[in-house]
Amino acid sequence: MRKITFALVLLISAGLLSCHKTANDPNITQFDETNIQNYIKANGLTGMKRDTTDGDTTGIYYQILSQGATTTPLSYSDTVKYVFTLSSFDGKYNSLDSLTANHYDSFLGHINQNGYPKGLQIAIHNLIKYRGTRARILIPSRLAYGIGGYGTGSASNVNTRIAGNQCLDYYINVYSDQNLYDDQVIKNYMATNSMTGYTKSPGGYYYKVSVPGTGTNPITQYGAFTTTYTGQFFNGTQFDVASATTATSFDFSGNGGSSYVAGVTQGLVGYTAGTAVTLLLPSRYGYGRTGNTGIAVNVCLRFDFTIATITN
Repeated sequence: MRKITFALVLLISAGLLSCHKTANDPNITQFDETNIQNYIKANGLTGMKRDTTDGDTTGIYYQILSQGATTTPLSYSDTVKYVFTLSSFDGKYNSLDSLTANHYDSFLGHINQNGYPKGLQIAIHNLIKYRGTRARILIPSRLAYGIGGYGTGSASNVNTRIAGNQCLDYYINVYSDQNLYDDQVIKNYMATNSMTGYTKSPGGYYYKVSVPGTGTNPITQYGAFTTTYTGQFFNGTQFDVASATTATSFDFSGNGGSSYVAGVTQGLVGYTAGTAVTLLLPSRYGYGRTGNTGIAVNVCLRFDFTIATITN
């Protein structure tokens, strides 16, 4: 009888300890809230508001930095265009290049399906609401990439993986007009790099001739020419190059001419051999809404051409 009583006491004690431990362990909602509050405090953030949409259930915090026109709110069936930067709370993942990458152009309701966090989709719909709005969004881990994280390699890797249970810090710009946005990006690029002497074409791309041509036979839309050139993003990274020893042949006569972006086929017509010209192209003159291998959608591009020979 004494052994049975002792065993019962042990079982009851274990049960009480188990209940005590569960009561003091935070669930994921509490865990995220604590992390966000600590992050706000550690980074001296002011003006952050908690999302109270639908009864305060998301745990998202946000700050509207610039309000767009509050006419028609976005619905999940609308196409949205936005650029963003992203950092994980632990600082091990930072994706800050909105010039070259981090562009989105598709349905608002497909954001989560295209690999972005569910929380970002919710925040754009419920909090940003309108095109032309810029905001900062703090997304709890349960609405980000959850316990599994995102990316490749070890969770300790820098900039290749978001660790599990990491809350995310987004800056996001949901712009309303692609042409106006691109034009401002180009102007900012020229100002940042002290680039002067550029002319804006009637179509909207910018150009500058640094070395006038010496030939008399100009490039036409029906001719061909050889050239050395570089193509680069506005962050300075080259995505295409033809060196002086491997001048590339361009043919605008219809034999493959359609493979060249519109900014090249329009921007080089009229120049003669020896010309060195720089083209700054809005995205519609580059790879536009479809992008290309290694080139995101809606990215502005820079090309530097030196014309070698021309055959018309």
